[in-house]
Order: sequence, then structure tokens, then C-alpha cells
Amino acid sequence: MWALTVLLLLVPSSGQAATLEKPILSLHPPWTTIFKGERVTLRCDGYHPLLLELRPINTLWYLGHLLLPSHKKSIEVQTPGVYRCQTRGAPVSDPIHLSVSNDWLILQVPYAAVFEGEPLVMRCRGWYDKVVYKLHYYHDDQAVRYFHSSANYTVLQARASDSGRYQCSGTMRIPVESAPMFSSKVAVTVQELFQAPVLRVMGPEGTRGAARGGVVLRCETRLHPQKRDTPLQFAFYKYSRAVRRFDWGAEYTVPEPEVEELESYWCEAATATRSVRKRSPWLQLPGLGSPPDLASTTAPAPRAAALAPGTKPLSFRKPPVSRSVPSVTSIPNTTSAGLQFLAGGAPTAGPPACAPPILEHSAGALKPDVDLLLREMQLLKGLLSRVVLELEEPQALSELKGAPETPISHFAVSPGTPETTPVES
Repeated sequence: MWALTVLLLLVPSSGQAATLEKPILSLHPPWTTIFKGERVTLRCDGYHPLLLELRPINTLWYLGHLLLPSHKKSIEVQTPGVYRCQTRGAPVSDPIHLSVSNDWLILQVPYAAVFEGEPLVMRCRGWYDKVVYKLHYYHDDQAVRYFHSSANYTVLQARASDSGRYQCSGTMRIPVESAPMFSSKVAVTVQELFQAPVLRVMGPEGTRGAARGGVVLRCETRLHPQKRDTPLQFAFYKYSRAVRRFDWGAEYTVPEPEVEELESYWCEAATATRSVRKRSPWLQLPGLGSPPDLASTTAPAPRAAALAPGTKPLSFRKPPVSRSVPSVTSIPNTTSAGLQFLAGGAPTAGPPACAPPILEHSAGALKPDVDLLLREMQLLKGLLSRVVLELEEPQALSELKGAPETPISHFAVSPGTPETTPVES
């Protein structure tokens, strides 16, 4: 009866095999490239369920798409290719690519994926462990390390920038020292341990003042599936000041006393040893009671009312000129040009927007005084010109009296104002 109970526990109630995680395939020694004639050991570690007859399920081995005859947990191989293993009820394991070389010099790199913050170890190996002298390691065709004799090249904490193609070179005594030899290039990829974090607001955004006790910020990231059990710590910053040091919590509550018109926060995620640290982009929070349109509160107010659109008292338009009397081109060197600007508005040479604003209601009051002043100036000018001509050239004055008179007024006058005529002496 007890044995039957054990069997019932081992077999799922649905009659189907339970879904298991894929097994882990390992290589010993842990190098993907070996010399021709050498052998390495492959091991398949995973959960092995029991059959009703209490015998372990055999392990299945694959070389490419070929099923190998062995069913043990470990096998020795020397053939190059892609190896995988599988147990009943579980998917196929991740592959291991084994290379076999017949060169004098090979570069051996780890078979398993290397993640950020982990050591990256490479070994430049001579034919059947002969000592390599004047050893150089290269990364993307750039020399990165030199050793006098055989030594491993180690990056203590790998970064994404350490990915690339590696190669080594050196000499060997066979039996005398040979010329420099180069290994084949090997591609190395450093996997991302976790994504760059993103700082998010927990709950509805924009209700800063409505939430009592502050706003909750969460620093979110995602670990690689193979490293999902890696613990991470989080820190929070306001501008360049740390508001909470590294801790295991991924959330931070912004207290109300820290609320300002505009706040910028960011967070940082890191491993416990700080070997990998990544920061998030900035997150701006509206302050307590800040209006929704920040541009309306920060834009300076106009200095003059004339700059505000829609105001009626001021205008940039030129006042209309009376058409009762046509304008006549004046004699050169007259001083009436400046007076015309004051009476009529902006000069026609410049754009109307550059002229100072003119009050429309005061243009009619100023025009009669200006016209009266102009008439008096014209009368005085005519008298002075005749006096000068009479004193200097009496004959020219007599000829001028016999010539027909022409108006010399430059300005148009308003309706009802008599034209200005020269006065004879």
C-alpha cells in the first residue's frame, strides 16, 4: 500500500508528464576549442522523473540533429559540432559549440555565456601545452595585453564594451624559437545582466497635491532570464542629490515637504557588489498647486500694452490723409519733412510696425495747429526770399513778378482750410 502511494505521487493526475525547465549542459574543461585528438566531458544536469517501475529516465544526447547512442548523464566527445541534451518532460538544453583545431596556437574562451560584472577569462594555448613566449592578446585587432610567457587574460568585471573578436599571438621553441604565430579569431559576447531602469509614478499622474503623504515612485527593470534570481538594490536621486541610498526596495515615496513647482528625479539599479550599475532617465514631477500650463507661468509679461493683441486704444495704422486738396512735391532742402512725420504718422520708407504708436483720437486735435504753423512758416519764408532777391538782384525780382505763381505748399490741408498763396511785396 505504501509503494502504491509513492507511485501515485510520482505520476501527475492528468496522465501527462509535468512540464520541467530545460536541463543545464556543462563542459569540462570549460573551453570551446580543443586540439585535434583531445577529449572533453559533457554533463547534463536536470530533473529526472521516475517511471512506474522506479527506473530513472535516460538522457537523450544530440549532435546537431543526430541522436547519439549514449543515455548517460555524462559523455566524452572529441568530434566538433553543436551538442544538446534532453530529459523526459523537459525541453532541449541550450547548445554548446565545440571546435577542434589543428593549429599550433589556439585561443580558448568560456563555453557559457558571460554576463556583465562577471569575470571574463581567456587562455592562449600552445600545441599540447607548449609554453608560449612574447604573448599578445588582441581585441578587435587592437593589442590589449602583453605577457612574457604563457598566461591567461582576465577581465575582472566584464562590460558590454568587452564584446568583440579576440585573438592571440606568440612564439614557441620547437626546438628553437619560432616566428610569431597567430591564433584564429574567436567571437565573445558579454550578455546584459539587466535592462536600464525606468522611473515611473505609481497611481494616476498629475494628481500631485491630491495624494496625501506624497507620491510613490518605482524603479523598474528586468533581469536576464538566466539571472532572474540575482538580487538588485535601488537608489533614488533628486537632481544630483541622493534622497535614498542603495536599498533592497524598488519604491520611494516623495514626502510633501519636498514638493516644489517642478522636481526632477532619477533612480539607479545595481548589484549587491556594485559591479553593475545602471541609471534611469529623468522624470519630472509637477509641484503642489502648479498650473497645468507651465509656459503661462514662466513667460514674462509684456512691458507695454501696445504689444498685447486685441487692445483697442492703440493702433499702428497711419491716419488717413484728406483728399480734398492734392499734395504737391515741395522744393528741396525744405524743413517740412520732419513735420510731416509728426502730422501724418510713420514715414513710407520704413515698415509701419517700426513706427511709434500714434493715438487716433489725438490726430485730429493736432492737425489744425500744425497746419497753422506751416502757413505762418510759408508766409515768412516767402517774405524773406523776396527781401533777399530785392537786395541782391533787383532785375531778377522784376522778372519774378511777371512770372506765373506756383503753389509751394508741401502739405495737404483739411477740408475748409484755404490754400496758402505767396504774398506779393
